[in-house]
Amino acid sequence: MTELVEHGKLFIGGEWTDPLGTDTIKVVSPHTGQVIGSVPHASKADVDRAVAVARKAFDEGPWPRTTLEERIAVVTRIKDAIAVRHEEIARSISSQNGSPYSWSILAQALGPMMVYDAAITVARDYPYEEYRQGVLGPILVRREAVGVVAAVIPWNVPQFVAAAKLAPALLTGCTVILKPSPEAVLDSYILADIAREAGLPEGVLSILPADREVSEYLVGHPDVDKVAFTGSVGAGRRVMEVASKNLTRVTLELGGKSAAVILPDADLDTAIAGIVPAAWMNNGQACVAQTRVLAPRSRYEEIAEALAAAASALVVGDPMDPATQLGPLVARRQQQRSLDYIRIGQEEGAKVLSGGGRPAASDLDQGWYVEPTLFGDVDNSMRIAREEIFGPVVCLIPYGDEAEAVRVANDSEFGLSGSVWTGDVEHGIDFARQVRTGTFNVNTFSLDMLGPFGGYKNSGVGREFGPEGLSEYLEHKMIHLPAGYVPPAAGA
Repeated sequence: MTELVEHGKLFIGGEWTDPLGTDTIKVVSPHTGQVIGSVPHASKADVDRAVAVARKAFDEGPWPRTTLEERIAVVTRIKDAIAVRHEEIARSISSQNGSPYSWSILAQALGPMMVYDAAITVARDYPYEEYRQGVLGPILVRREAVGVVAAVIPWNVPQFVAAAKLAPALLTGCTVILKPSPEAVLDSYILADIAREAGLPEGVLSILPADREVSEYLVGHPDVDKVAFTGSVGAGRRVMEVASKNLTRVTLELGGKSAAVILPDADLDTAIAGIVPAAWMNNGQACVAQTRVLAPRSRYEEIAEALAAAASALVVGDPMDPATQLGPLVARRQQQRSLDYIRIGQEEGAKVLSGGGRPAASDLDQGWYVEPTLFGDVDNSMRIAREEIFGPVVCLIPYGDEAEAVRVANDSEFGLSGSVWTGDVEHGIDFARQVRTGTFNVNTFSLDMLGPFGGYKNSGVGREFGPEGLSEYLEHKMIHLPAGYVPPAAGA
């Protein structure tokens, strides 16, 4: 029996505070369907309070005026504390959203540490000021913290996405209101404890669990300078619409329908070993998941057989079991969504090669499970190939020549990730140059936090990670200088 986790306070400006409302959020286990936790539901009045202390901390407080090294020291303490508590964080997240525990250790706990580390590396080398020779005389280009940031994060990888927003925001001197999803809020209390112990000054960080209505109120708050959002395309459009009323700066990391392209010369064992975890990672609940696999007709049957066998071999079960490779979906609605798309795919004429429903095991009856499902004979015009399912459903699409493979890969309203599998890496790089997507992989699947991450088309606006991601939390100021002014020598 899982112990019920209950919290009665909100973390506002670095202090544990009584909520101003009376509503609560019940956290439900996707494995059992039972309530495993309860936290206060932040109200609009709580948002006003959090934004007010963040505004004051940015306008008058010490945080934006500390040195970069001082901010790095605090962020390093956050990262180090996550290392100490990584198993607790992984267990908390797996219990809430169904991520397999072994995957949670890597992506939900150790992954955020890598994000903080990479952001520190970028921040140390970033050119916050530089002199240039302008048309009319010398100029000084300066980058300054954007201000108060509203960071709205999803339930699928909550600590990873929180780090992607908190790390650059804190390192540049911004103050932050973090809004976790109602489905995954318990781990945010661990993060609050860590931030408090790390020594963030008063007002710098608030964490407000809330639903969509309160999130919209936060996004539209006139004292918020920037919104950093990760979620669905529909929600991202609404965020942009609401934020535009105040001309609030926005970055959006949205959905994907990424293609993994197997070229005729690929080593099939290598390709399958790389594609399977990239396609079904986190139970298929990942924006970068490789959910369209493109196979040459000359090797289609061979690939279909190998991929179906690999999918069928995935271990489905209790997310807390270290042997589990595929756990339950986060909520009953997500389970039903996947089952609906499986039905739609069959009605469209696609063939189920593996999976296709709920697991037969009796001990999984109560949970929101869906078998790892592979469709074959998929046409790229089918809904299952065009719409983001966000579940363990993958499409195998045949193609003729390489030009067709490029066309199919690009024939999507999304452009977030992708991969190509080939015996010739140089040829793979050339293929990658033709695909309109924000990140791409050649004979591998990874996400490097020192480079820019984001999407083309409906997959988003702006970038996270690398110097490009840090820039999203900075304003760019030009200072004109008198003719003949000679800048001081570097290091002087």
